[in-house]
Amino acid sequence: MAVPKRKTSTSKKRMRRSHHKLATLNIVEDKKSGEYKLSHHVDLKSGYYNGKKILDI
Repeated sequence: MAVPKRKTSTSKKRMRRSHHKLATLNIVEDKKSGEYKLSHHVDLKSGYYNGKKILDI
């Protein structure tokens, strides 16, 4: 069974774990309705995207 020869330093351990963070959601407030939505997504309640009517709801 393989056993490490040296203790992993704090620096190396933290470098390895730097990618273990949680990703944040990009939530923005809609200018017209004032509700929160994901950016670069169509607002399903109003049907608007980038200030233009995309969906007929």
